[in-house]
Order: sequence, then structure tokens, then C-alpha cells
Amino acid sequence: MAASDELAAWLRLAASGLGPDRQRSLLAAFGLPQHIFEAGRAAIAGVVGRAAADVLAAPPDPERIEPALAWAAEDGNHILCLADEAYPHALLDIADPPVLLYAKGELALLQRPALAVVGARSATAQGAANAEAFARALSEPGLTIVSGLALGIDAAAHRGALDGGAGGTIAVIGTGADRIYPARNAALAREIAARGLVLSEFPLGTPPLRHNFPRRNRLIAGLAGGVLVVEAALGSGSLITARLASDSGREVFAIPGSIHSPLSKGCHRLIRDGAKLVETAEDVLEELRGPLGQAFAAPAPACAAPARPGPEADEESARLLNALGHDPVDLDTLVQRSGLTVDALYAILLPMELGGQLARLPGGRVQRL
Repeated sequence: MAASDELAAWLRLAASGLGPDRQRSLLAAFGLPQHIFEAGRAAIAGVVGRAAADVLAAPPDPERIEPALAWAAEDGNHILCLADEAYPHALLDIADPPVLLYAKGELALLQRPALAVVGARSATAQGAANAEAFARALSEPGLTIVSGLALGIDAAAHRGALDGGAGGTIAVIGTGADRIYPARNAALAREIAARGLVLSEFPLGTPPLRHNFPRRNRLIAGLAGGVLVVEAALGSGSLITARLASDSGREVFAIPGSIHSPLSKGCHRLIRDGAKLVETAEDVLEELRGPLGQAFAAPAPACAAPARPGPEADEESARLLNALGHDPVDLDTLVQRSGLTVDALYAILLPMELGGQLARLPGGRVQRL
């Protein structure tokens, strides 16, 4: 990583107000930021125009540079510039790599084979269980799981990867690296910073601005050799991530779901458009072994999907599971399908819920896991 004086020059360039495109044009013309500021107005104006040259000629603002230098000096914090060896090589292949990256945690994860796992914030219980199980199974043979720290599928994927252990996880966030959004994932973010990596391209202190989250999706797609979409409605940001991955030559995978669920429609569209339908973690690994040049071990079958009740389930539970099917069901429908009274139904549902066989959903519905 850059020494303090060099990093200060990178921070000065990044804080200049010039967009990333013009910053990269200047770096291509002059090399390191120090050389840009030494080049003089006329030379700079020849690359990015007179107005931009006047901006860069202004003295640096210590209040925009010194706090970042102090943050980078703290244990576990890093600011990576395009010239750093630790800068993720995968991002150099995308159209607009960030000039600076702010990172908390284990930098080595940036150079490992990775898969992005993304999906709906308002995930179903089954979707979250699938995301966690797939991430765990894919992390065990060494894949780093990349996601966006959002509620729902993202959070489940991070947790599964942390449980898998070997591959670790990277959370790419849409705020400054010193801020966590959403607040409900603060504990998860701290665990990722301790055992994985939190990554942002936005300056310290950047709040959760709506337009920054679609922008960070290109980093999620760029860091990974493929993207797995677990649940997504039409118009979901996850579909943006999948499109960016496809445009960059990455693999796109999707898990199918119920034809009645709005959160399956995005995945079904991806599959119709050429994404690979997957049912197990091994389906993903088979596709990635070649492109990533990695001989991944096959995951244990038990890790590929959430456990299902076995033949030891009693007769009433088995009857109820059969009536549930695999889609969310309201209680009135369940009464009709099972032939049980409401009282009998509640007596069976509670122990099944506590045993992890089903989950209650909004609107009084239940779904098997």
C-alpha cells in the first residue's frame, strides 16, 4: 500500500471533485498523483481542460485528507489505490475501476476466487435458508462469497459464508467504510470486518444515498467469477448485478422458485435469458472450476440445501408437510388441504416451527423449509 505522502496525493486527487473518468485520464497521462500535481496548469489543461486544471491547482484541504490518513493508520483499516499490489486484480477488468478503495479486514480475500450471492431484501424464509446454505456449501471448498450487506438474501449469504469458513466473505457497501447501513446489520458487519472484509469505494462519512447502491453493484459483479441470484422480483437491483456480470463475461446462475411468487420472477427471467439454473452448490462449482482455474472440492451433499424432515416425522407432521407443498400457504387453505381442525392444526404447527421444519410469513401464511 502507498506510503503516507503518496496516499495523501491519491486522497487529494480523489477529493478534487473531478469524476473517476477524468481522474483515470490524468493518471494515464502523468502516472502517479504526485506527478499530476507537479505537472502545472497548462499540461493538466491539455488532458482534462482549463477548469479542471484550476481545480487541481487549488491547495489541498487538510480536513478532507488527514481524517482518512488517520483512519487508514488504524489496525485492520486500508486504503487501496489503483497502483497498489493489493488492489483486486478482478476489478482492473471492469470498465470503470475505482481510483481508491476503503477496506476493513482481510485484504487477501480480494485475490481469491469469488462468487457473488445476491437477492431480495424482503426475502422469504425459504429464500434466506437457500442463500445461507448455498453460501456455506460454496465457501467450504474455498470460494469467497461476495454480497452487499443488505437485509434478506445478502445478510443470509454472508452468514453462510462465515459458517463455511474456508472461503470467507466480502461485504461491498454503498456508504463510507466507517458507516454501516442498514443499522440492523451492524453486528454482522463487525463480524465480517473481523473475519472477512468490508469494502467501499465511497469516501469516509458517505451516508446511505440511494444512487450509490446500484453503483456498488458493479463492484460486487466485478470481484466475482460469477453471480448467483437466489430470489429477485422484476426490477430488482440483483438483476442489475446479474446484467453487469454477464456484460463482463462472468457466469450468471439463478435458483428457480414458485411460479406464484413475485420473488421468483426475476430468477425465472434470468433463466429464460440464459442464466444457468442451479439446484445444488455442485451445479455452481462445475461451471466455475474452468473459468476460475480452481480445482474446488465437491461440497458435502448435506450442505447444498436446508435439511428436510426425514421418515422419522410422525404421521400428522408428514400429512401436514404434504399439504403444505413448497409454496407459502394461508391457514384456511391448509385446513382444507389437510382435513384437520384449526385447533389440531395449531397443535402441530408450533412444534414443527420450533423444530425448523416450517416458518411463519407475513399475512398469516406458513412455508416449509
